[in-house]
Amino acid sequence: MKKLLIAITLFIGFHGLAQDTSSQAKALLNEVSAKIKSYNNISIDFKYSLNNMSENISQETRGNVVLQGEKYKLNILGATRIYDGKTLYTISPDDEEVTISSNNTEDEDTITPSQMLSFYEDGYRYAMDIVQNVNGRKIQYVKLTPIDTHSEIKYVLLGIDAQTKHIYNLIEIGKNGTKTTLTVNMFKTNEPISKTLFTFDQSKYKNYYINRLD
Repeated sequence: MKKLLIAITLFIGFHGLAQDTSSQAKALLNEVSAKIKSYNNISIDFKYSLNNMSENISQETRGNVVLQGEKYKLNILGATRIYDGKTLYTISPDDEEVTISSNNTEDEDTITPSQMLSFYEDGYRYAMDIVQNVNGRKIQYVKLTPIDTHSEIKYVLLGIDAQTKHIYNLIEIGKNGTKTTLTVNMFKTNEPISKTLFTFDQSKYKNYYINRLD
């Protein structure tokens, strides 16, 4: 769960073209950002995969998340994570444990659920990449390269539906050769949600070990 997100691309060597694609990419990302911020809430079902051929690692799972501003409720790998805007609650039924922390990140390179649709707004250089036809949908990829040369992320490819301006997938390539991919299977907006969706009710976990990190 450490990396909830994601990477591949074409090399652009001509300086003038690079500047032009950078402007195009920035304009497209601004459109995506404005569209995302116009929604009261977003519900996503997704597929998440992690691969590292040199380490012989291949994992795939599915999950879902509901986002409202900074708040979110994420279900993945049998665990539930609730972030109410101030405190993160990680509920693990297998371990019968709840971990409580005020920290919403695990390391500097982690893209949290509340950032997964806007993480690209700061800290990256942009360039337009390839266009793919996915089941009749035109997916325009934008390549994001971290400005911080010490970042563990080599680059990220963000696939954007050219018609809806919604994010279709994210592909992250790590400097260690790990490729993580998040693909959106279902994207709904402004759904009716419970007022307590992002509220942790400790009374439901009386037999759980409560691990407070702060």
